[in-house]
Amino acid sequence: MSRPLSALLALLALVVVAAAPARDARAADTTIPTELIGVDIEERPGALLPRELRLRDQSGQEVELGRYATGDKPLVLVLGYYECPMLCSLVLNGVLQAMKESDWSAGNEYRTLVVSFDPRDTPEAARQKRANYIEAYGRPITGDGFDFLVGDEASVRALANAVGFGYRWDETTKQYAHAAGAFVFTPDGRLSRTLYGISFPQKNFSLALREAGSGKVGSAWDRVLLFCFHYDPNARGYVLATKRLMKASGAVTVVLIGLWLIRFWRTERSRPGRA
Repeated sequence: MSRPLSALLALLALVVVAAAPARDARAADTTIPTELIGVDIEERPGALLPRELRLRDQSGQEVELGRYATGDKPLVLVLGYYECPMLCSLVLNGVLQAMKESDWSAGNEYRTLVVSFDPRDTPEAARQKRANYIEAYGRPITGDGFDFLVGDEASVRALANAVGFGYRWDETTKQYAHAAGAFVFTPDGRLSRTLYGISFPQKNFSLALREAGSGKVGSAWDRVLLFCFHYDPNARGYVLATKRLMKASGAVTVVLIGLWLIRFWRTERSRPGRA
């Protein structure tokens, strides 16, 4: 079966991820293929999760979206649709791989939420998809740590617009054209980071979760990691905070020199014949 649109979107996602660090060095090409118009991701840091939206979970129960932005757990949000022939599975598999490599567990330190933007998707489709991914995750899930939701067109469109996620129905291929990425929210429902593409390196995924947690979850070592790394929007990932480390090392050096001088002066004064 031919899947031209999905293949094109998947290829574009790979190209975007590979070429992102070199974008500034190239001449801008503003020509966008017709198939890709309106299916990008717009950066909206600080955007609020529309808590009042009512969707249905994998059991068919109606839930408010705000249920997933409570307590002290960051939230990873993935938008897709359950009958997607290619790209959605690539994104979900990328998130799942990052989840498996992380030392944090879904349901304990953070939540993962998958929402279908296809109003034709049913709770039964969500249940089957969830069962497959939980089995592949291989860890016990507590509470609403890894849920799959469905909703009506207006609700899911409102959610997508809130986070800057573009998608549209392509009548020719009878498929959705959509962007590729995941969204990380703070425990109180503010968009902290947007992760692009279909592959999410463990470092970027873990640091995004720790940053979104704002020190409310995790260990002292997590805060050390956040001090050493910062998010670079050009690289679309976390890089070593060289300047910050240089300042810190400089301060430590000054303190060590001061301690050495104090010890030296005390030793000199304690010698016989010294006043």
